[in-house]
Amino acid sequence: MNKVVSNAEEAIRDIHDGAVIMLGGFGLCGIPENSIAALVKKGTKNLTCISNNAGVDDFGIGLMLQTRQVKKMISSYVGENAEFERQLLSGELEVELIPQGTLATRCLASAYGMPAVFVRAGVGTEVAIGKETRTFDGIEYLLEHAFNADFSIVKAWKGDTHGNLIFRKTSRNFNPMMAMSGKISIAEVEELVPAGELEPDQIHVPGIYIHRIFKGSDYEKRIEQRTVRKR
Repeated sequence: MNKVVSNAEEAIRDIHDGAVIMLGGFGLCGIPENSIAALVKKGTKNLTCISNNAGVDDFGIGLMLQTRQVKKMISSYVGENAEFERQLLSGELEVELIPQGTLATRCLASAYGMPAVFVRAGVGTEVAIGKETRTFDGIEYLLEHAFNADFSIVKAWKGDTHGNLIFRKTSRNFNPMMAMSGKISIAEVEELVPAGELEPDQIHVPGIYIHRIFKGSDYEKRIEQRTVRKR
């Protein structure tokens, strides 16, 4: 099976209006920049996006918010995105804010084929409204369902033609678990090498989870807030 595609446009070719997509990244780190740009260019709309946050106004998922392509955000952080905040407060955008650990756990549940998991985060808060709870050993837990994403899009440092992926430093955030979770998983990489060149012990996501892979370009690798010590 040939998993290599020529570019982002080909990789996201069948992402349709109304699709549910996972997008890796944390803050502005490890964002699939090329794929997001291709989605903006394509104009795919009414998307449900599952991501830790929505980037900033002019970068990451924030670009799709500007063009009104996102119907619903499932995330744990509004962050520095003024347009995200505006659409949330005005009711233009449906938003499901969930604890960050729960977001990660629901991704893992999808990857492991588990329909749901019990977590402690959110018990007794607005997060628990309408959800089932159970008590184990005297402690109350909240039932959270696994995500059901049509596509997952991630960005890795290096990958091979079989789809094996290696992430570098903090880009190994939500990317690995999301890469394993989508019905169709798309990976963009900074460096694409022939199968067999990656050291097996260094691989973070086995290629069996990846359906399409391509070499990206022109990565900005922004820093959300540059903080330096006063002299």
